[in-house]
Amino acid sequence: MWSRPRSIAHIHVWDKSNKGDLGIVLAVQEQLRAAYPGVKIIDFPIEVLKKFNRRRAAAINRADLVIFGGGGVFYRYFLPFSGEMIKAIKIPLVIYGVGYIREVGAPALSKKERASLVTLVKQARLVGVRENYTKTFLVRQGILAAKIKVIGDPAFCLKEIKPDKIPSGFKLGLNLNYSGWLGFGRWEEDILKAYRATAEFFQNKYDAQVYYLQHHPGEKKIYPKLKIKNLKIIDLKPAAQKGFYGTLDLVIGMMLHSCVLAAGALTPEINVAYDLRNRNFARFIGCPELVVELADLKSGGLLKKARTIVKNRAVYRQKFATVKKRIKLASTALLVQTQKLIN
Repeated sequence: MWSRPRSIAHIHVWDKSNKGDLGIVLAVQEQLRAAYPGVKIIDFPIEVLKKFNRRRAAAINRADLVIFGGGGVFYRYFLPFSGEMIKAIKIPLVIYGVGYIREVGAPALSKKERASLVTLVKQARLVGVRENYTKTFLVRQGILAAKIKVIGDPAFCLKEIKPDKIPSGFKLGLNLNYSGWLGFGRWEEDILKAYRATAEFFQNKYDAQVYYLQHHPGEKKIYPKLKIKNLKIIDLKPAAQKGFYGTLDLVIGMMLHSCVLAAGALTPEINVAYDLRNRNFARFIGCPELVVELADLKSGGLLKKARTIVKNRAVYRQKFATVKKRIKLASTALLVQTQKLIN
């Protein structure tokens, strides 16, 4: 009989203003509590790994297990980690549902940044990543492929809170990435025009209600520029936001988790790819066609794609339901393995 952890140190992104980041944390902790009823979860910001701190290392080591992730934490914004701090963690470390991020136009990670990731992954007893691209990236850094399990994005399975009232008629949801992506200015005009043209088409053909799905406060500066008539803003807590996504007919998103939450709620979505992670999420769910490249916006690629996807809504809902089952099984299997790590 394996032991169950009484306490888990959870190292994760601390930004509660970003609905995607918060949704990931909530989803991971939902899964941990389901696997280990009554467990105490102790939160640590990802910055705890940036430099060695004896007191913080001791606090982590008082837990029975460390969970690192999920989300896009293999990202230059958080790196490099401190090798000394990583090695100071003496209890079992599990990497859970993480992803590698490289935005359009961004440089590759430096040698020092890559080396710190390798140190972390080698220290981990179990490694679960959110898609095959991250696994390939780690294998290129010298990590054994057999050590890395692809389990999907935890937020896909975040529990949903359905709205009390579901609006009738066709419902279109939109999301932009205006939370710090430095490349937005280069593509701003093309993005806004493509979104506006698509919204106007569905309003004219389907009398659609259009919603702006806010994932970050910074988006308040950009969505008014869409100039879409009767645009309604949806800004709810992650579980309720995901529940609302489930009432929509189509979501067009840029922030990755606008599409993750939509697909997890079984709503057809199109990912406007400003980052490799957008493309790789689409590949992971078996629907690489659910991506529009920035270069294709000017020629009407978004509207063309949206019209095609809407005609096949039922097919995508079924595909997403299958993916959701696969993610739940893979996540559960990894958590079962963690039991073997506890003394």
